[in-house]
Amino acid sequence: MRILFLGDVVSEPGCEFVRKKLPGFKKLQQIDFCVVNGENSAKGNGISPASAEHLLTSGADLITTGNHVFKRREAEGLLESGSLPVIRPANLHRSAPGKGVWVLEKRGMRLGVINLIGRVGMEPVGDPFDCVDGLLKDLNAQGVVNVLIDFHAEATSEKRAMGFWVEGRASALIGTHTHVATADEQILPGGTAYQTDAGMTGLIRSVLGVSVESATYKLRTGLPVQFETPSGECSMNGVVIETETKTGKAVSIERFSVE
Repeated sequence: MRILFLGDVVSEPGCEFVRKKLPGFKKLQQIDFCVVNGENSAKGNGISPASAEHLLTSGADLITTGNHVFKRREAEGLLESGSLPVIRPANLHRSAPGKGVWVLEKRGMRLGVINLIGRVGMEPVGDPFDCVDGLLKDLNAQGVVNVLIDFHAEATSEKRAMGFWVEGRASALIGTHTHVATADEQILPGGTAYQTDAGMTGLIRSVLGVSVESATYKLRTGLPVQFETPSGECSMNGVVIETETKTGKAVSIERFSVE
């Protein structure tokens, strides 16, 4: 099984670049399932029904999210309805709309996708380690052996720890949130593909996808500022993972950047 995972897609430039590049890249890489983190896909940040629809019609099979998932009120209805394959971190409070796990099915293959959020340097949430144990147990009971986990977290240490925690139980643990791709893609001894952060899809000349000027003003002064997302050259960052379909064990992981 070949799985493509895209790091955080940022605002309109990122969405448009996905539409331009993803279909051809999927064909070239012979992708079976494509999962995209879209928590910043709406203009500004957050996710909207329109940005979710855009990513899905551009080639995503499922959208994961993170700490910005409910920045827009309309996202609550999107997650609650379950009409589109969009999930939120599973370890948010039980009152949060939507769900944190989804099973994709295509051509007789099944891929379980789990979305988690970290606790170090983030808002208070439930324990992601205990949460993932229960979700993996449930997927195992359903006979789903290919499992991709998007761990949306700030701290490198927490992401590394989670990678080893699910080693041998998940096909891949890929980090998101920090928007900068890390050069540590690897197959852990237990057969789990790992990368600390998949990077982002958006403007190259930017600070995590927003304009250099507005981000620098915020960092220098600490004053409120409306982040702008100008036009410009973009890149699409993520990983391609190959697994043994019958066992769910990862056999390769390749980091990519498409401009």
